[in-house]
Amino acid sequence: MDLSGAQWRKSSRSNGQGGACVEVADNLSGVVAVRDSKDPDGPVLAFGPRAWCAFVAQVGGRP
Repeated sequence: MDLSGAQWRKSSRSNGQGGACVEVADNLSGVVAVRDSKDPDGPVLAFGPRAWCAFVAQVGGRP
């Protein structure tokens, strides 16, 4: 998966104390990418847009 054009932003649900921070890139065609902000070169989870919306709905956020 090519993530070179990903525009990462911190999730509004991330801990503001420098701890558990999740970054999301939702500007890619057909995929929403998620990574740990403390490990930007580490693994990335990839969700299809419908799966991402379902996940966010379950955890009480908004897509």
